[in-house]
Amino acid sequence: MAHQEPITGTSLRTPRAAAVAGIAFSLLLGLALGLIIVSAPSDPARPGVWLADPGHRTSVAIALNLVPFAGIAFLWFIGVVRDRIGQHEDRFFATVFLGSGLLFVAMLFAAAAFAGGLIANAAAGSGAAPGPDTLAAGRQVTSLLLRVYAMRMAAVFTISTTTLAVRLRLIPRWLALVGYLSGAALLLTAGLIPWLELLFPAWAFVFSVHKQRRKSAS
Repeated sequence: MAHQEPITGTSLRTPRAAAVAGIAFSLLLGLALGLIIVSAPSDPARPGVWLADPGHRTSVAIALNLVPFAGIAFLWFIGVVRDRIGQHEDRFFATVFLGSGLLFVAMLFAAAAFAGGLIANAAAGSGAAPGPDTLAAGRQVTSLLLRVYAMRMAAVFTISTTTLAVRLRLIPRWLALVGYLSGAALLLTAGLIPWLELLFPAWAFVFSVHKQRRKSAS
């Protein structure tokens, strides 16, 4: 019986840690995505317009600098949620949950690094500035990584996390419905409607706030 006490203490602390990490992630990623959507138009006919505007270029650079911190907070969020699930986790959904989360972070970092390289070359001077074809290709690669592949992994993460939470009765029905609808919207509209990308950080924020309120009430 004595060996169960540290596990109980960890279980009591985990919801608050998950809430803090989830809120930090949602705010950082939401701000980063918002800056990118506003500053880098999705019109493929203007792949390099935002690079020529110092204000837009600065906004995108700020967004890219927020991405590593959002990724760190997200990894922490994954860790504490997985610890919360513990020995009761469903192996199938737990594998999908962990794999989709790690793939999301990897693609998010890859997209940010690619966009950051374009900005660095554009700001280095006319001699090092990429040509129109390079800009168009770079923009397409960045957009595919962030708005198609990463967002679909975010959709899978949302759905699998919601399913695990429902099976363990960690969230109410309304929050489960929000999770499934958000995941379905991200899965089906990834790359088509940029503003819907904010559904993922919004879901993480609501999920985390619920965990924090549940912890405070207990």
